[in-house]
Amino acid sequence: MSRSYKLVVSGPVGAGKTTFIQSLSEIPVVETDELATEDIGKEKTTVALDYGLLTLDGVPIHLFGTPGQERFDFMWDVLVEGALGLVLLVAGDQPRDFPKARHILEYLTSRHPVPFVVGVTRQDLPRVWTPEDVADYFGLPQEQVVGMNATSPTSATLALIRMLELVTGERWQGVW
Repeated sequence: MSRSYKLVVSGPVGAGKTTFIQSLSEIPVVETDELATEDIGKEKTTVALDYGLLTLDGVPIHLFGTPGQERFDFMWDVLVEGALGLVLLVAGDQPRDFPKARHILEYLTSRHPVPFVVGVTRQDLPRVWTPEDVADYFGLPQEQVVGMNATSPTSATLALIRMLELVTGERWQGVW
């Protein structure tokens, strides 16, 4: 019997969710970006979901990205239903968004107990919070927080592998 996994990527607006999925997906990413109707710091925003597909070690990984705005939180519930795990992204250079990220994490994990890792994006930039600092902020073990660059397929894959290893207890070779 073949297996496949559903993983959800969530986080505040601008954390790198769409970019993360674009970096990983083997297929053209299904995006629902629309012009932002409020000042969120960027021109377009995800209003429903992003979807991509990646195969690791012969296992299909279905990647679903949530919208970052709280007004679309009904989609958070829809997308996390049946997920094996969650990757919560936070922009390491945007600590003002950490409370929003904490809210999303608490919202999702209280309603849908799902294993998760926190990915700290923008590690390629100067003056960003380290994964260790973010782990302290969220009160998490350091192995549950990983630094990454969402624009780098290698970095994004390593973060995804960390998630899969924590969730499945299996060693992943990361053959992609």
